[in-house]
Amino acid sequence: MIPLLKKRSSEQVLYFLALFGFPLAFFFHFAIKQDPRFFINLAAALFCLILYFFYWGKRLSAYQAEHNFKSQDIFESRNLVTAEIAAETKAIAALEDKIALLAKLKDLTELLGQCLYTLDTSKMLTNEAHRLIAAGKGSEATVILYLFHAKTGEFGISSSQKGLNRVSIKSKQGDAFDRWVVKTLQPLLVEDSRGDYRFDVEKIAGEDSRVVGSLISVPLVVGQRTLGILRVDHPREKFFTTDDLRFLAAIADLAAVAVENAQLYERAEQLAIFDGLTNLYQRRYLMGRIAQEISRHVRRQESLAFLMMDLDKFKDYNDRFGHVAGDIVLKTAAMAMTDYFSHIPGSLVARYGGEEFCVLLPDCSKTKAAELAEGLREKIAGQTIFLRRERTRVTISIGVAAFPQDGRDKDELIAQADQSLYRAKEQGRNRVCYV
Repeated sequence: MIPLLKKRSSEQVLYFLALFGFPLAFFFHFAIKQDPRFFINLAAALFCLILYFFYWGKRLSAYQAEHNFKSQDIFESRNLVTAEIAAETKAIAALEDKIALLAKLKDLTELLGQCLYTLDTSKMLTNEAHRLIAAGKGSEATVILYLFHAKTGEFGISSSQKGLNRVSIKSKQGDAFDRWVVKTLQPLLVEDSRGDYRFDVEKIAGEDSRVVGSLISVPLVVGQRTLGILRVDHPREKFFTTDDLRFLAAIADLAAVAVENAQLYERAEQLAIFDGLTNLYQRRYLMGRIAQEISRHVRRQESLAFLMMDLDKFKDYNDRFGHVAGDIVLKTAAMAMTDYFSHIPGSLVARYGGEEFCVLLPDCSKTKAAELAEGLREKIAGQTIFLRRERTRVTISIGVAAFPQDGRDKDELIAQADQSLYRAKEQGRNRVCYV
């Protein structure tokens, strides 16, 4: 803009010289040689020339001021555009990071969705947490998942990993860092364990021989229920950042849902397999296992025994002491059966229905099964049960059958055991019968 104004001004000056300069020079020469009075006209012409220059000087100043204003406006606009581009670039980079983070979390969700059980979920979780957070920074980081036991409520390690391998942790129930997270239910970032005034480093070192220089830890919470904590630590100080903590918190949100789903699945599976009162296997599960065991024993040509049991005069307990007392009798008998057969490999104790129970004894002959049945009968008959402060005893009748002697399939085997049980009832109860 300025060179253009200067060019125009130069052209105007040359134009003015051509228009006025040469005539003035001629008049000046004429006034000296011919008529001195002509100087008056020359002075007037010079005055006009001065006015002309003043006019064009003012216009040039105005042009320059306008140019400076426009230049500043353009410069400010350029700065604004540059700032907007920088902001957009930063926003795009942040969006790309979020997209990458969401992609990782999506993959993690799909992997956790494939795990049905708590143990599988825990192993998958620690493996993926190590891969997503610590794998790119070295193999010295340790990932630990602590969970509260669904039944007992005890706090302990569910899974731990260092590098590509599982690692044994001395402090099975956590250290001061873990207790702090459980107590506050807040994410924890420790950049330097020795410089963090919240924790006694010497006491922590006595709890675990591992060196912990820095760590991140977050609670696993679903609704009002705390499931556990997820922790990643490293022997080096200032290894983790707040971004790592935020990412671990996002993983923990998914982990909490996955762990809860696994626990619910295990609970539902347990309810489908185990009887809620006696905690023995249910009849439906027993039927499937008998069919499997018979197929296996057919191939191996070995004997399989089956016991059908019934509590004697159980209805009298319900009528005399009430149904609550009857439940106590069922639980006591079930515990005695479970304890008695716990040392028999592959044995399965189930509640067949009401006060009837069954025992499946793989790789067992009829003679051996009868001996075991007699031992169980004596054990139960010798137990004392207190019902409403009254000392009582319960007896049991047992029928024994064996495969393949007493039946070639599941139904025949059960029917033969049931007939033997009926014979024991007819002969006075509290006895073992078999063909």
